[in-house]
Formats: sequence, structure tokens, C-alpha cells
Amino acid sequence: MTAPLDRIRAIALVLPDSEERESHGQPTFFVADKQFAQFRDDHHGDGRTVVCVRTSGDDEQAMLLDAAPATYSRPAYLGAKGWVAIDLADDVDWTLVEDRIARSWELSAPAALLEAGGR
Repeated sequence: MTAPLDRIRAIALVLPDSEERESHGQPTFFVADKQFAQFRDDHHGDGRTVVCVRTSGDDEQAMLLDAAPATYSRPAYLGAKGWVAIDLADDVDWTLVEDRIARSWELSAPAALLEAGGR
């Protein structure tokens, strides 16, 4: 079985111009110096393994939190900016994770990269 961070890396780093750097002690993925995903494992002792991703804003964040509270949560620090955390414990829907990371990349990537074909 592949470790969750390895799977997140494989999903995130295939996206154009993506790179991984540590941010606030966490493996974080960037496009054009903007964060689009952050992996957290037992962040501040919360006992959870998640990947945090952007949403289009407060409305989408609220919809996801209401629709699937077992999958999505409001992450510390990033939640105030409209991000969600996707739970990576137990039975993970990796297609959903891949789609949400790709969407977060699209929300972070510069227009010129998107116009050039994006992902």
C-alpha cells in the first residue's frame, strides 16, 4: 500500500509547473509561488491525516462541509481562506482527492498557464 503522502505527491507534482516545498513544517505544493495543496499528518496533535485544498470560496466550502462532513473539514489556519481538508484515513476515494487537488491547482495557477492548456 502506498503511503498517503506519496499518493498526494504523485497527484500534485504531475500538474504543470508544480513544486513541493515545506511550509509551516508541512509538505506543501505550489504553482507560481501560490499554495494549492498541503499535506498534514497529526497537525498539532489532532491525530488526523488530511490534504488541504482551495475551494472557489466560502459558498463552495460550506457546501462541501455540509454535503460530506465525514470527508471534508475546515482546516486550521487555511479554513478562514475558504480551504477544506480532505480526510485520508480508511476508505479514501482517490479519484475525488485527485479531482480536488487538480481543481485547487486551477484556482491557484496564473491565467497564462491556464490559457496555455493547463492540465
